[in-house]
Amino acid sequence: MSSPSPRFDRGHTDDLMSFLTAAPSPYHAVAEAAERLEKAGFRHLLETDSWDGNAGGRYVLRGGALIAWYVPEGASAHTPFRIVGAHTDSPNLRVKPLPDTGSHGWRQVAVEIYGGTLLNTWLDRDLGLAGRLTLRDGSHRLVNVDRPLLRVPQLAVHLDRSVNTDGLKLDRQRHMQPVWGLGDVEEGDLIRFLEEESGVGEGEVTGWDLMVHAIEPPAYLGRDRELLAGPRMDNLLSVHAGTAALTAVAASGELPYIPVLAAFDHEENGSQSDTGAEGPLLGSVLERSVFSRGGTLEDRARAFAGTICLSSDTGHAVHPNYGERHDPTHHPRANGGPILKVNVNQRYATDGSGRAVFAAACEKAGVPWQTFVSNNAMPCGTTIGPITAARHGIATVDIGVAILSMHSARELCGADDPYLLANALVAFLEG
Repeated sequence: MSSPSPRFDRGHTDDLMSFLTAAPSPYHAVAEAAERLEKAGFRHLLETDSWDGNAGGRYVLRGGALIAWYVPEGASAHTPFRIVGAHTDSPNLRVKPLPDTGSHGWRQVAVEIYGGTLLNTWLDRDLGLAGRLTLRDGSHRLVNVDRPLLRVPQLAVHLDRSVNTDGLKLDRQRHMQPVWGLGDVEEGDLIRFLEEESGVGEGEVTGWDLMVHAIEPPAYLGRDRELLAGPRMDNLLSVHAGTAALTAVAASGELPYIPVLAAFDHEENGSQSDTGAEGPLLGSVLERSVFSRGGTLEDRARAFAGTICLSSDTGHAVHPNYGERHDPTHHPRANGGPILKVNVNQRYATDGSGRAVFAAACEKAGVPWQTFVSNNAMPCGTTIGPITAARHGIATVDIGVAILSMHSARELCGADDPYLLANALVAFLEG
């Protein structure tokens, strides 16, 4: 096994834990990433403003999505991009438009299931509430109640005697509504509470995008602390690594490419939104970057033709209790380095050329890497990779970090893998 690059070490994983805690929603995730970019000298651009083509770092925010890029000195209008793609959303429980509900003297919050979450992992867990409030004047206010506020109580075994033999069966509508108090249901109660929590005047909140999160902080696990347990690692682990890699290469001097971080929302439900990978956001930002440097449609075509994207998302580590669910010859292991994800039916966008690009980046960084492919008898998940390739005609490679408990309220990975991934991303962005 090669020695990892010294650019990032276990301190990167410590910082990831802080990032996960600070980002209970996509809106908080992009705000936290933006703060780190600002400290590295990046400048926030509004999409409604005119852009210049000067050298330097810039970023655009739209809802729960962020596109950031660094134009090196001497970049031409047709200089290709090197893109790290990721997503900011995670499967969870999201608050409905009419949130106040309850029965039998219990006050509850009405929630809708977002993405393919493992429902049972939200049971009997202390939960907070976070997201974005929209005010009467159209502005937004982030809110984060990061303390025990909600709980989805499981039925006692005495009232479900067969649960341990026949398995737990959860109705998504009836069984997943969390409780948050006692008494009669009062319309508007939850939003009034959040107005008070966020320092907003009563009646000022007219819209909301709110979600439940587990409040237990990330933690090292195991005798030798070689594992990391925490929430939303799918896929804030990649957002954090991409942010760290972009700020690192921006400080490194001359670059042959324009490095980009594209962190999208709504990957967990298909990416079809104005902030998702299937929307026009990335293409619009890249085109405007080309045109702001005096480029033409010909320059845009040349730049895109030389562009490569690493779509970085989590993948499946081999599970010690369910080894038969994995391909018999592909067993990614925790702390074995980032994984190359392959599916010939284009659920992942990787091909042989992409494999060579990723292998070269890992070799340059001194980082070990692994390969993931699904068991032929199991349907394969997908990522923003194929969408990015098809939407923009950009060569794309699917990679990530191997984890257990994917889509759980609390996931598990090797504690070394986050910084191994970040080192590989630096080498890729540097070209």
